[in-house]
Amino acid sequence: QVQLMESGGGSVQAGGSLRVSCAASGFSASSACMGWFRQAPGKERETVASITTFDETHYADSVKGRFAISRDNAKNTLYLQMNSLSPEDTAMYYCAADLRAFQCHSRANYTFLGQGTQVTVSS
Repeated sequence: QVQLMESGGGSVQAGGSLRVSCAASGFSASSACMGWFRQAPGKERETVASITTFDETHYADSVKGRFAISRDNAKNTLYLQMNSLSPEDTAMYYCAADLRAFQCHSRANYTFLGQGTQVTVSS
């Protein structure tokens, strides 16, 4: 049974940093497309970052240079380090996985989604 459990969200002032984590179970995160999505109130869900089984990463233009996605295979855990946060980054952040380990960066919807963790950035 695939499960994704996010943690590490919270409130931070603009310019600050946060790291969110996603503990995966029921599958090997190293063998899947893994990603982070976010959804702000009144907006559509958007892809933030993704990582392939070869550790190739891809970022949305809005977070490029500020966010970093990584994976610890030994812990079966996905991370998103977020730096230089701005109020526009305020959203619910979702960890996602897709066992179809190809086209990770172009897939808009992943098969499995966590329950989300809230990130709020104040100005």
